[in-house]
Amino acid sequence: MGVQLESFATFNVAIVVLAAGQWLNRRVPLLSAYNIPEPVSSGLLVCVLLALVHGIWGLEVSFNLATRDFLLLYFFAAIGLNADVRTLLAGGRPLALLVALTAAYVVLQNLTGLGVASLLGLNPLVGLLGGSVSLLGGHGTAIAWAPRFAETHGIANAMEIAIACATLGLVLASLVGGPIARFLIGRHKLKPRGRAREELERQGDEGAEVAAIDGSSFLQTLFWLNMSLAAGELLYELLQASGSNLPRFVCSLFGAILITNIVPRLLPVIPWPAESRSLALVSEVSLGIFLTMSLMSLQLWTIAELAGPILAILLAQFLIASLFTVFVVFLVMGRDYEAAVICSGFGGFALGATPTAIANMTSVAKRYGPAHRAFIVVPLVSGFFVDIINAVVIQRFLTLFG
Repeated sequence: MGVQLESFATFNVAIVVLAAGQWLNRRVPLLSAYNIPEPVSSGLLVCVLLALVHGIWGLEVSFNLATRDFLLLYFFAAIGLNADVRTLLAGGRPLALLVALTAAYVVLQNLTGLGVASLLGLNPLVGLLGGSVSLLGGHGTAIAWAPRFAETHGIANAMEIAIACATLGLVLASLVGGPIARFLIGRHKLKPRGRAREELERQGDEGAEVAAIDGSSFLQTLFWLNMSLAAGELLYELLQASGSNLPRFVCSLFGAILITNIVPRLLPVIPWPAESRSLALVSEVSLGIFLTMSLMSLQLWTIAELAGPILAILLAQFLIASLFTVFVVFLVMGRDYEAAVICSGFGGFALGATPTAIANMTSVAKRYGPAHRAFIVVPLVSGFFVDIINAVVIQRFLTLFG
């Protein structure tokens, strides 16, 4: 026996569930302490309740998710519109080093997942779902790639596996970054250098002022997002014609990057939405509703038999991330206080997401002192370069092992 909500009803239910997640995160300190995203808080609660309904009464509630994929395209296009080449180059040598380390770690994380899954007698691609697809990629990337694992590679419960790994990864990411920085700072007796924390905070406050949202700026943002999606669709069709098969959301990301680095230079008089509040709002709402719709529609009973293997894969990933951060990232990034703070951020996005990385670094900086370089390079890598590197590596692994 089953009930399906149509697309319009699903969209409105997702809005209510997202609002519930915001309320839960304000009311339950543990959720905010571990930086659990609002859609995850309420979306998982709903899917657990629906699993209980299925288990007790045999009623299966499902949702029409036609709106979901469009929201994902908006989110990745918003990332691309903020990716000005001049800003990316401002990170200099530390940025280049961290990008290279991240690329190496993406490969290592996927090899770890594939290896553990193979040892447990599972389809090796289950390990890929427990690798950079869900951990370094986070919920957005996990949900974006999971349908391909299900439709092309025959892993029917790919979405549930990916979301379970991404959610537990957030908790692990929150646990690994701070302790690693504390260990490195204490072991090597590290201290911050440069300007005082008060000066950094004052400059941050002064630099944070952006234009307020009005009807005109909001419409401009929607227009350029739509142009990015159009460019992404053109790129997608060209790649399809040439035999390549990148997902649409990656093409939307590239399309937005091309537009934001060409149009403002050719037509400098046009107001541009990059770094604007309107773009941030569209991005936040799109991702929030997208994640909520995806999470509340999970069918948890389909992965009950994989609970043990998933935990085994995540334990291995936790150990590998910790060792790589302490013995490789810290060494390459300079073995100083800044490197220790970067390590706390790397642990955050290697297993979780950019907000977790920033939360880890902020906690360390509040206790030990400012780390200017870390707060420049880590957000650039985790918020932009990770998505491009991850898409290329995942595609390559699917070609080799799919």
